Amino acid sequence: MGSFSIWHWLIVLVIVLLLFGKGKISDVMGDMAKGVKSFKKGLADDDTAEKPTIDHKPSDVVSSNTDEKTRAS
Repeated sequence: MGSFSIWHWLIVLVIVLLLFGKGKISDVMGDMAKGVKSFKKGLADDDTAEKPTIDHKPSDVVSSNTDEKTRAS
């Protein structure tokens, strides 16, 4: 009762082929393959995206601001 025999699967396959037809199933599988390819391409594009860079100020600009603060106090 818990498992299906080969005859059950063959009957289900015949019913599916009758309902959808051979061409329709191949179209669906082709569309599915295109979706998987575009998903993989999207993931690959994310990995190769440039990382943002941080612009640092030169150290002499920071030290001059520190000198002004010590002179004011």
